[in-house]
Amino acid sequence: MQKEVRAFAPASVSNVGCGFDIFGFALDNPGDEVVIRIVDKKGLVIKNITGDNGEISKDIENNTAGVAVKSFVNEIGFDKGLEIEIHKKMGVGTGLGSSAASAVGSVYALDCLLETKFDKHKLLRFAVEGEKLTSGGRTSADNVAACLFGGFIIVRSVDDLDVINIDYPEDLYCSILYPHILIRTSDMRKILKTEITLDDGVKQWGNIAALVAGLMKKDHELIGRSLQDYIIEPTRSILIPGFNEIKKMALENGALGSSISGSGPSMFALSRSRKTASDIVVAMQKITDKMGIQSDTYISRINRIGPRILSKNFK
Repeated sequence: MQKEVRAFAPASVSNVGCGFDIFGFALDNPGDEVVIRIVDKKGLVIKNITGDNGEISKDIENNTAGVAVKSFVNEIGFDKGLEIEIHKKMGVGTGLGSSAASAVGSVYALDCLLETKFDKHKLLRFAVEGEKLTSGGRTSADNVAACLFGGFIIVRSVDDLDVINIDYPEDLYCSILYPHILIRTSDMRKILKTEITLDDGVKQWGNIAALVAGLMKKDHELIGRSLQDYIIEPTRSILIPGFNEIKKMALENGALGSSISGSGPSMFALSRSRKTASDIVVAMQKITDKMGIQSDTYISRINRIGPRILSKNFK
């Protein structure tokens, strides 16, 4: 048996309504599993990818996990052979941080495998290098930071990767609806406006500040009032069939607020109990069913831990 580690890295919701590229939180499920092992033949190889329907490249330079691991080994000067396996447990292009989970899972597993014992801020730098692939070379850390740190995070700055975990109500549940339509992150970024009005900016900044206050004060009503996006959602929602009706059903069934998860097409809704969260996903899915669009649903609390080691064999 070769020395190897298997890790789980969770899906994540980014933007969270008003906080484009700065807010995110981790989910309990779904997520990815990554296996990384030391082998005799030198070099870095992605041996196997499952659950991706052949959509993900095994080329190290074109794979988020591959780029992240390459960044890691270059940093420490590791010159032995490594094999990576990626087992996708969620759809590609879901808006749930699929690529981020693969990048985070790979560096988290490698840190355990090599016993480097890096802190998460160090691992974040490697994971972000991989995540750049999905955003056209642009640095974006909301999904990778949420996945890696767990909990609810704020990315204050991508320049120095300043990430802050903040408190939130323990009774928050997240409902996720993932319609089976293809929307690429890079394409969704291209349609965004490069300028906003001062009026929209002021309203957005107010919601950003109020959402942080609402989470930390555990004020559910304030959280709900603040989950409004005046800048990104109006543009991106056009590409999600039934968006307005799905959001309306979520709110009518007890959601504090609802919006697009990441760049979509998944949508999220926050609520105060598992029962309400369950009612919400049933109501949301009725709309996609009516339109003849297949969809998956998930219910999760906010995951405080982030990634975890599933198994390791050092014999």
